[in-house]
Amino acid sequence: MNRQSILYLRCLSIAILCTFLGLSGLSAQLKVSDNHRYIIQADGTPFFWMGDTAWELFHRLTKEETDLYFKTRAAQGFNVIQAVALAEMDGLHTPNAYGEIPLENDDPLRPREAFFQHIDYVIDLAAQYHLYIGFLPTWGDKLNKSTWGMGPEIFNAANAYEYGKWLGLRYKNKKNIIWILGGDRTPRDEKDVNVWRRMAAGIQDGVGGKDRAFMTFHPQPNNLEDGGSSKWFHQDEWLDLNMFQTGHCRENNVWDRLAVAYNKTPAKPVLDGEPIYEDHPVCFNAKDLGTSSAYDVRKNAYLDVFSGACGHTYGCHDIWQMYSPQRTPVNGPHFPWYVAMDLPGANQMRYLRHLMTSRPMPDRVPDPTMVQNLLQAHNRIQATRGNDYLMVYSSQGFPFELSLGKISGEQLQSYWYEPKTGKSIKGDLITNKGIRQFVPPSQGYGNDWVLVLDDAGKKFAELMYPGHN
Repeated sequence: MNRQSILYLRCLSIAILCTFLGLSGLSAQLKVSDNHRYIIQADGTPFFWMGDTAWELFHRLTKEETDLYFKTRAAQGFNVIQAVALAEMDGLHTPNAYGEIPLENDDPLRPREAFFQHIDYVIDLAAQYHLYIGFLPTWGDKLNKSTWGMGPEIFNAANAYEYGKWLGLRYKNKKNIIWILGGDRTPRDEKDVNVWRRMAAGIQDGVGGKDRAFMTFHPQPNNLEDGGSSKWFHQDEWLDLNMFQTGHCRENNVWDRLAVAYNKTPAKPVLDGEPIYEDHPVCFNAKDLGTSSAYDVRKNAYLDVFSGACGHTYGCHDIWQMYSPQRTPVNGPHFPWYVAMDLPGANQMRYLRHLMTSRPMPDRVPDPTMVQNLLQAHNRIQATRGNDYLMVYSSQGFPFELSLGKISGEQLQSYWYEPKTGKSIKGDLITNKGIRQFVPPSQGYGNDWVLVLDDAGKKFAELMYPGHN
């Protein structure tokens, strides 16, 4: 079967599914919850960020390919697509799918209308599928080329402000935009910090004020004590959300990294915006360490969210670069993007979103003190709770002892939830006191489980992903 046949059949099947799910219409402006830990929509509805890194989306895909990609991701439960206007892969000089480049003579003050008309189309198309665009005005190599990236460095404080203002004015009425500065770069010095601040100021002035621009910053991986974006911008009023990049290695103490920013004042939501990707060379060393699996990305996602993150961004090595056989591969992708969309880790992200939105989100906090044996990164056990429920993630199905009595209810309804399938096993009623051991249904590498204990009196919905029996 040729590529065109694959694309046609996928478009047809996904279109039917999206129609069934009712995925159409515009998204609503996002803001920070009253407790400053979560994201909500304008009407107060909690918003669980389920993102995908599609960095080269604007740059490489046609309108028809973009439609296929959006249909697929919407049906899989994603709601944020992270993409870059001035892209990493020679985004200034290599044209997009329609032969257009973004700037005249690499000048941010001279954007080319035809290029941004395509971005307009993509943003509007995303809204039809209830997808937010995590919009990066530029990849970071256009400010700091660093040791990789093609650059050139074109931004300074003055043109960053004007470029940001131009974008803000252009998209001020688009309610499905999340502004993401940084583009995988750590500021070298205060001069770089100021450039990003000026771009943020320009965006805010363009859209008509802070309340109309939900904004964050996407850094490179940095030191544990740095706290991701909070190292430079935590006190900045434009930064609504702290973002991390935990990188592409397997065993990562994400709970400690999140805690640095989570515990800063004033409180702000925290998110891992670039974790280990599916089908990525582990630590960029496929020869010795292999490539990452669905379990690797799933484990990172649950540890992130159970450590206090307000959502999660998935990533796939074949997708971020929109690899196809006609493209020069970067670091050994294995599948064309239109095949990689169906890798198991991507499909399993819907189960994470389903679980986290099945119970009240805004009162949920990380609470490792409930677990007596937290273990290490490779077999970590992580706990989180709301007022009326608790969840414990056992990354390899190891037994654990749990201190009860921290949530409401005399009796607790128990479930085992399987992250790789979205299936659940309803268990016994448990008295809500004392220390009790719990033994997951299976154990070993790839056998991760979530224990869910509900205040039985609240009668929450049973935990089973729709369509499972």
